[in-house]
Amino acid sequence: MRTLWNGTYTALVTPFTADGAINNDLLCDLVDWQLQSGVDGIVPCGTTGEASTITNDEHASVIEAVVTRVNGQAKVLAGVGGNDTRNVTILASRALEMGADGVLAVAPYYNKPTQAGMVAHFTAIADTVDIPLVLYNVPGRTSSNILPATVLRLAEHPNIVGIKEASGDLGQVMTILAGRTKGFSVLSGEDDLTLAMISLGANGVISVVSNEVPNEMRKMVGYALNGKLDLAREIHYRLLGLMNANFIETNPIPAKAALAMMGRIGENYRLPLVPMAPVNRAKLADELKGLGLIDKGN
Repeated sequence: MRTLWNGTYTALVTPFTADGAINNDLLCDLVDWQLQSGVDGIVPCGTTGEASTITNDEHASVIEAVVTRVNGQAKVLAGVGGNDTRNVTILASRALEMGADGVLAVAPYYNKPTQAGMVAHFTAIADTVDIPLVLYNVPGRTSSNILPATVLRLAEHPNIVGIKEASGDLGQVMTILAGRTKGFSVLSGEDDLTLAMISLGANGVISVVSNEVPNEMRKMVGYALNGKLDLAREIHYRLLGLMNANFIETNPIPAKAALAMMGRIGENYRLPLVPMAPVNRAKLADELKGLGLIDKGN
């Protein structure tokens, strides 16, 4: 029987040292903070975790470190996305070995498969690795949209348990919600649409902004899931400026810049990502100051 994936899952950044190595100490510190804030799950090695510049061995080490640190206190949904089905299957197998509770696989990017190709890709992964698989649809980054009919077809597979929906198309989301099988979770992939999606029947969010405000995001989602929409709406509008600022440049550049301003990580990226433009950094800093997350003198 499927278990719904409900609540707030943080799409965790991957902290690097100044010379580009993974900073395991800061990674564990970030996990600890997320757990203390009460999030329902952590998603390492996704888009926000700069997975496209992480080697397979690094991927396994990050998943293992997060699983060990979480120690059963929350779910770990390991990002395993890619555009090579064979390699995605390898990553999913290693995530299973490391103890992840599930895997998140993005629609294949660049090679732009047909809908039949999407079905074949995700089915091959789900057939090969016996672990809960959450689809990830983000056509703005992949140029490949997993259409609702394809999602609903894939949802019939017992190992395909949900979707992170970041198409920005609420009509598409509603079609999935209306037709989904029992136990199939729909999670928002866009912070600013999370409240709207939950009000339509979605189960939660895989969030970027919860890197910076995990407790507040957890509260908003919790209120929304429990029908306390006035309270959820209050938090939504309080955080909306920061949600938008997190995408003023390519994710995860703003999220890492914010965490660096907050003193939680060093602002280190792997190329081709580079630090924020000063004008955008100032806008992000203003949002952080307005929420009391950094000192107004910064």
